[in-house]
Amino acid sequence: METKRYNESELKEAAQALREGSLVAFPTETVYGLGANALLADSVAKVFAVKGRPQDNPLIIHVASFDQVKEYVDNFHPATAKIVENFWPGPLTMIFEIKKDKLPSIVTGGLSTAAFRMPDNKKTLEVIRQAGVPLVGPSANTSGKPSPTTADHVYHDLHGKITGIIEDGATRIGVESTVIDLSNPNTAPMILRPGAVTKEQLEEVVGEVSVDQHLVKESETPKSPGMKYKHYSPDTKVLMVHTEDWADAIKWAKTKGLRVGVIAGPKVAEESRFNTAAVYMFHDDSVEAAAKGLFAGLRGLDEPMLGLDLIFVQVFPNEGLGVAYMNRLKKAAAQNYFEK
Repeated sequence: METKRYNESELKEAAQALREGSLVAFPTETVYGLGANALLADSVAKVFAVKGRPQDNPLIIHVASFDQVKEYVDNFHPATAKIVENFWPGPLTMIFEIKKDKLPSIVTGGLSTAAFRMPDNKKTLEVIRQAGVPLVGPSANTSGKPSPTTADHVYHDLHGKITGIIEDGATRIGVESTVIDLSNPNTAPMILRPGAVTKEQLEEVVGEVSVDQHLVKESETPKSPGMKYKHYSPDTKVLMVHTEDWADAIKWAKTKGLRVGVIAGPKVAEESRFNTAAVYMFHDDSVEAAAKGLFAGLRGLDEPMLGLDLIFVQVFPNEGLGVAYMNRLKKAAAQNYFEK
């Protein structure tokens, strides 16, 4: 199969392909998604097969308006209207109880709930409107690997396996959406996965918001992607490095004769450049730049031609967008920090 790269004048063709059951990757403000018609079980099954994704890992349904969500949900949490008004379109996914038999069970992982998002990307919203159906859209990569933030990343992982990719440059945010559980109208909204919309931002709008802390068991189907399985991991071992430990980390690696890559902001990257094998530098020292560049950095330094033994990645404070950044980084590093 030849994977086509759709430009803006070919969105109608991409929409038709999706409506008829083909797989087409689409851009969002977070990462690129692997699109399929959410109403066709066979099409959705191809998403799992192409990604190598476990089928008990539910999918997020992408819509072009809140009215589309109403086709599948009867009862909404009291906070829903304010959340939609303030954060849609945008990097926020909401989970609701859905009407029985309205969506294929393969989309929901067999749960009575489903996750919905309206992405903030004009091309993708237009494609969803033209397709006339909601789209599932997990990250358009091989399951478990760093999520794609450019069309080239998608092509690297999935060319020859999917019908096409809608081109739209690099994504703006770089980490997946916040997922909030609104399935119980009688309890406070609960964040299941952190993202660019923070707990503090949500609480300014709707009051109390809790954060899920429980560990999903092997026998349990998670309500949200990113709760159960290993994610965002390159083949090269990753270690997180605190700001005060960089000099010791570089010295240790040099003593051991290890080829090390560094992913960090300009201050750390410049100091590390002459004592390491490769550097991926965020465009500035902010957590926003780090979130946008993390997955691209992990992909770039994982290329076999570099022959790295380790990748050191800069740690950021666990607050605001840093909660989402550290959530992804900890999974990429299997929770491992450099220790003196």
